[in-house]
Amino acid sequence: MNPTRPPPAGLQTPGFAHYSVAWSPFHNSRIALASAANFGLVGNGRLHMVSLIPGVGGSSAVKLDKQYESQDAVYDVAWSEIHENQLVTGSGDGTIKLWDVMLNDFPIRSWHEHSREVFSVDWSNIKKDTFVSSSWDGNVKLWTPEMPRSVTTLHAHLSCVYQAIFSPHQPDILATCSTDGTMKIFDLRSPSYATGPTTNSFTHPLSAAVLTVPASGTELLTLDWNKYQPFVLATAGVDKMVKVWDCRMVQSAQPGAQAVGGLCEVQLPGHEYAVRKVQWSPHRPDILATASYDMTCRIWSSNPSAGGSNLLHVHDPHTEFVAGCSWSLYDEGLLASCGWDGKLFVFRA
Repeated sequence: MNPTRPPPAGLQTPGFAHYSVAWSPFHNSRIALASAANFGLVGNGRLHMVSLIPGVGGSSAVKLDKQYESQDAVYDVAWSEIHENQLVTGSGDGTIKLWDVMLNDFPIRSWHEHSREVFSVDWSNIKKDTFVSSSWDGNVKLWTPEMPRSVTTLHAHLSCVYQAIFSPHQPDILATCSTDGTMKIFDLRSPSYATGPTTNSFTHPLSAAVLTVPASGTELLTLDWNKYQPFVLATAGVDKMVKVWDCRMVQSAQPGAQAVGGLCEVQLPGHEYAVRKVQWSPHRPDILATASYDMTCRIWSSNPSAGGSNLLHVHDPHTEFVAGCSWSLYDEGLLASCGWDGKLFVFRA
């Protein structure tokens, strides 16, 4: 460990376990935390708004600015790409809520179409009026803040969809991962559902992926697109292995095709338990971070120098499952991690 690295800044929120953390795309000091009472198993949830306060000598502190109560666990949070003060959350009761940090107490909009827990939300950074949600009901839904119902429904998997995320390179491409161990790529321009004067994607969900990758023999909990390489994704899950995929290597690209061998470019072993979150760096094409149930957040290189290790840094002050990690969009090397111990850390790796 670098002896000159400043200690991580921390925040404790008693009684609430953190599931997700996200940096604002507009402000380099704003952080949002999605949290749940009783480890998300039963009870209410909370959205925390946090500020990073720079200090002397490279040190910093974090301050709790505001919190919003929810009737059920809050599992994920995503900042709006068009409004600096708004963000969306997914909850255990199947609802999606839009919040404005300039207002107190209540969300400004709420939707309830999912029949089970909403486990992920992601806001498109290309089509900035659109966000996506994924649920344990197997469905993925696209939304715009002004519409009273979803724009499109994808019947993505037969089981729980842990994450759905837009490509940062193509506005109509998104990827999903599921308990079935597959990663699927969907092209929203593909008419893979019943069409006609009496049908639409709301009543006849899109279901055919343009690519299905059997990424793991166990549950696939997380995935992320590389910010610099349009066809490269990383996945991780219950098998403890972080894998990097290049979708250009697929041997058959027909709709619904099952990918066959030779896709996985890099495997990154090292975590001792399931990996709950993977995220590529927004600053470098070969760096990614992971959060795991082994109580660590780790930084990796997918392309280390000759003789170097893929594992670059282990961040281990958490005392419970680490459920979320997020890179600062403005400060290279600065990350936030959050866990079931109710702690948020901001650290430099």
